[in-house]
Amino acid sequence: MSLLPHQLELLAPARDAAIGMEAVNHGADAVYIGGPSFGARSSADNSVADIARLVQHAHRFNSRIFVTMNTILRDDELEGARALAWQLYEAGVDALIVQDMGLLAIDMPPLQLHASTQCDIRTPEKARFLQDAGLTQLVLARELTLPQIAAIRATTDPCRSTLEFFVHGALCVAYSGQCYISAAHTGRSANRGECSQACRLPYQVVDDRGRFVAHDKHVLSMKDNNQSANIAALVDAGVRSFKIEGRYKDMAYVKNITAHYRKLLDEVIEARQHSGDPLARASTGHTTFSFTPDPNQNFNREFTDYFVNGRQDSIGAFDTPKNPGQPIGFVTQVGPNWVDLELNDHEAVLHNGDGLCYYDLQKELVGLAINRAELVSAKKGSWRVFPKDELAGLKDLRKGVEVNRNRDVDWLHALDKKSSERRIQLWAHLADSANGITLTLTDEDGFSASAHATLALTPAKDKAGALEGMVDNVSRLGNTIFAASDVQVAFAQPWFVPASVLNPLRREAVQKLEAARATGFVRWSPGQAVEPPVAYPEDSLTYLANVLNDKARAFYAKHGVKVIAAAYENHEEPGDVSLMITKHCVRFSLSLCPKQAKGVTGVQGTIRAEPLTLINGKEKLTLRFDCKPCEMHVVGKIKTSVLKQTAKDMATSAKGVPIRYYPTRPITA
Repeated sequence: MSLLPHQLELLAPARDAAIGMEAVNHGADAVYIGGPSFGARSSADNSVADIARLVQHAHRFNSRIFVTMNTILRDDELEGARALAWQLYEAGVDALIVQDMGLLAIDMPPLQLHASTQCDIRTPEKARFLQDAGLTQLVLARELTLPQIAAIRATTDPCRSTLEFFVHGALCVAYSGQCYISAAHTGRSANRGECSQACRLPYQVVDDRGRFVAHDKHVLSMKDNNQSANIAALVDAGVRSFKIEGRYKDMAYVKNITAHYRKLLDEVIEARQHSGDPLARASTGHTTFSFTPDPNQNFNREFTDYFVNGRQDSIGAFDTPKNPGQPIGFVTQVGPNWVDLELNDHEAVLHNGDGLCYYDLQKELVGLAINRAELVSAKKGSWRVFPKDELAGLKDLRKGVEVNRNRDVDWLHALDKKSSERRIQLWAHLADSANGITLTLTDEDGFSASAHATLALTPAKDKAGALEGMVDNVSRLGNTIFAASDVQVAFAQPWFVPASVLNPLRREAVQKLEAARATGFVRWSPGQAVEPPVAYPEDSLTYLANVLNDKARAFYAKHGVKVIAAAYENHEEPGDVSLMITKHCVRFSLSLCPKQAKGVTGVQGTIRAEPLTLINGKEKLTLRFDCKPCEMHVVGKIKTSVLKQTAKDMATSAKGVPIRYYPTRPITA
């Protein structure tokens, strides 16, 4: 059993169990979280005990918990990964998100395995292979267009594999799993959860003749992903799991963004309720919120829908990787220790502790935190703010500068409190018998439980009042996870039943219903690999396949691969290689693409895709452009210091155990 083809799953991130529980409370059908090790976010780890608490809470609503085990592993780490997988299985986890194919070749528990975004799934052939290898959920590359997603769905079986797609959050500029800059420059591998985020740095961009094309621009930094406008189109393309990025993000982000997409998915489900192809949410219950979800309120680098609707020229956050916020007004005067602002919306309110920012003359973002805010004129929308920092340190702050707000403390404080209710609908039936009354509760999933109270029945004096009181009492479900849709009182005549009898009867019935739901919860079955093993789409693998252990090598060999190179982290590629492969093109973003010049008088034929160089301090990277697939390669080589440190580590640890790869085709008889 797995996600059904008509079900839509909202998949939310969790840095810890508390955030995961709130993700469930705010409507998540599933939550993904890091375990104590082997996750691609190395500083977002959680104990098995904490994950077990989250599992227990999520399963009350039929929500699922996925644990990330999506780093590539050394041979000496496989046993630890296997042991952890079994602990997570015992904790009730529903699936593991994996990258390393070596995990498919060891004694894993009967858990579903989901293909991580690190698996770089861009083609129908690779998606079909991973499905046939037994992976039940496939996280597609963020760079795919709607037709490409549809092509993958047409090639795979919706009853055997679910397509998962990132709909919100930070974007990695590289194809996931295809970035080695951090490993080359620092020895910290992104494929092992330790990315140093070189993509967020400012660079000088220099052409092949040494001329500066861009100065101190964050040319590898993307805006944040936001597919709010494309949810229905993604459903039509075959996506069924809608994933929010953010295992480093705070509670307010997870509450807000989960609530935002819960509302959007519910709207799609409601719109198609009476169509020939109805949809349903993947878990149980209805969620209401005490706030209005707004993605603009959380940290973001502005938004893009990336490549879903084709290549756009506005996907980059080149000026700053920080949060520019939303325009709120203009500076009207600068005093010795204060700044006067006129707000665009005269009804807007500034608060002590709000965060403001503006761009200086070099287009660098400058932050301005409010220590105290005073309303000067409500009619004019005029405010005087006293910054926490000295005005002398706020570069280029002057009259006429546009100011944004990137932190609204009042809005954030609203999310510090309880901000949602998630309730499962139930129907109550209260019946009489010869020796008392019986309350039966049946929930929206069909689970049922009854409780009986023995008492001598006496007719009620106020018949209408007695009936109304019993309905009201049974409906009081308070802090439970249930809400009463309907209460039926099936008495032979209106009896008098005191609250002292009804209250414990109701509580007992609710407890029994929760127990019935827990007993009836069905764990997903693992996927089954096709036998005999299907052939991998290619018969040779370079370092880009990220094969770091012998079990992974054996997995690919079993599936017909003849040439298997070691992962980049094995340091068998000391020269210049592609350290990043990306659909983002710096030439295109800077209007230097040969395709853009086609048909332009006097320009056509003069612009070619010659390499560019990125410079940050002493670091240099070469940009090469593969125009046929419309991809960019960031080329460089591993630092000598990294090679030396690795050799030293290998000499003193089990990491040095050699792995048998096939860098050339084996000789066959």
